[in-house]
Amino acid sequence: MNKKLAIATLTLMALPLASMADIDPGPTPGSSPNLDIVTLINQVLNLIWPIFIGFAVIMFLVAGFQFLTAQGDPTKVAGARQSLIWGAVGVAVGVIAFSIPFVIRNAIGL
Repeated sequence: MNKKLAIATLTLMALPLASMADIDPGPTPGSSPNLDIVTLINQVLNLIWPIFIGFAVIMFLVAGFQFLTAQGDPTKVAGARQSLIWGAVGVAVGVIAFSIPFVIRNAIGL
């Protein structure tokens, strides 16, 4: 049973990589002669955002799997509920963290 779970987990972890296979990352940061800090921050965020989305999807899938395998056991259901709550908190913190540069850019008028 553990071997099947490991194969399923590795397959689910590979799905974000397969979805990112067609993304064009753009030019490398050193190749642009007019590279400024705003462009660099945007390029870093454009790289990190799909990875964050992949981890969030995996977290919710794991929480759903925990709910399905709990079979009514109160301690397992509580653990699955905690995974779901922490997944939602992680998504909220991630969205706030990724929106901070946009808020600062609008505040200073760039």
